[in-house]
Amino acid sequence: MEWLAIILSIITVGFMFWFFSTTKKALKLGQPAPEFNLTDQSGKTHTLADFQGKWLALYFYPKDDTPGCTKQACSFRDDLQQLTDLGAKVIGVSVDDTNSHAEFSKKFHLQFPLLADTTTETAARYHSLINLGIIKFAKRNTFLINPHGKIARMYLSASAARNSSEIIADLKQLQAM
Repeated sequence: MEWLAIILSIITVGFMFWFFSTTKKALKLGQPAPEFNLTDQSGKTHTLADFQGKWLALYFYPKDDTPGCTKQACSFRDDLQQLTDLGAKVIGVSVDDTNSHAEFSKKFHLQFPLLADTTTETAARYHSLINLGIIKFAKRNTFLINPHGKIARMYLSASAARNSSEIIADLKQLQAM
């Protein structure tokens, strides 16, 4: 019976951390995307300003080399030429370190940067951080940022399987306007 109380307490505390990490003021379409300055799997630093004049699919994902994250990354890999043809770049972000990103990228032949947000500051600015105290990871959220650095679309709790194709469809629609 004591174990049940302990388990329920842990679940309650976890829910509270999750709830308060998701109830911050939300980002809005059309607002400037939050800045970032992060290192990728090759040691290169990337900032939002680097993508000025291009569309950017900035996707946050929980953990390297897990089933959903692998499916999402491989979908972006497989659709990368279509995204490039539409003038878009792709960047993945998680709280994993650059070594983990390098292994993940090599294992699945990912040809786009995976940024290491080890301080969790960028995920927090994009309201894409789950903070359970000592355990932190990124939510599966994606932001389509226009060539002027503004948020054009948000995919909150994005589908790992459909995220890339949704972005392609939205890019076609946005560019036709």
